[in-house]
Amino acid sequence: MKRFIAIAFLFFISFSPFQGNSQEAFQKGEWLKFRIHYGMFTASFATLEVDETVLNGKPVYHVEGIGKSTAPLSWFFKVDDNYQTFIDKKDGKPYRFIRKIDEGGHTKDLEVYFDHKENKALVYDKKHNRNDTYTTKENVHDMLSAFYYIRNEISSDDLIPGEEMNLNLFIDDENMDFKLRFLGREVIKTKFGKVATLKFRPFVMAGRVFKEKESLTFWVSDDKNKIPVKIEADLAVGSLDADLDAYKGLRNPFNIIMD
Repeated sequence: MKRFIAIAFLFFISFSPFQGNSQEAFQKGEWLKFRIHYGMFTASFATLEVDETVLNGKPVYHVEGIGKSTAPLSWFFKVDDNYQTFIDKKDGKPYRFIRKIDEGGHTKDLEVYFDHKENKALVYDKKHNRNDTYTTKENVHDMLSAFYYIRNEISSDDLIPGEEMNLNLFIDDENMDFKLRFLGREVIKTKFGKVATLKFRPFVMAGRVFKEKESLTFWVSDDKNKIPVKIEADLAVGSLDADLDAYKGLRNPFNIIMD
């Protein structure tokens, strides 16, 4: 159970690059809140918020993701996570990524600077006061930038059930090949009403956390926003569910199906 909240957060914000119509799916002021359940308990809340700023003379989106545990989980396993990314407003590539986490006493305080021309990532580990440079793959993304990149690129009209896609991720000090399968379209019930969604299943590492390789499924809204709506995971111990709990500042209408 030790890392289930962080894993839920990761899969809410990690997709793969479909080639779509590049219509902007989000804007400054967008805010999403997710309720994460472990068994019968509400274990944590996670939020994602979009702002704008200037980084090294370039206009960028500044996205911040926050995850915090709630009682009774926080009484014996406190989670306090902060993720930030600074992404180019034109092509969606990340320039800077921040990961500052405290998960039951397990802490990290990292800043990553991406050089896309040289395919390098400079990682500043504040906890251990060290700098390291790593070679990255082309078109690399961090946890957060991946999600916002795909939201701009995905075109639901072009998706075929069974199709598999890939994305290059760089996390902490490691390149990851993230593979994702599109399962199809589904209308699901939410607290806001029925929502038409796109259903995906990523390939994950079995054994330590998940029961098997394909133990996780998630749904995003089948509209111009492409926001995460629901996630389900079978863990090595127990199961996890997470749902969209609140939102504001969406760029496009959130299509709720009325009975």
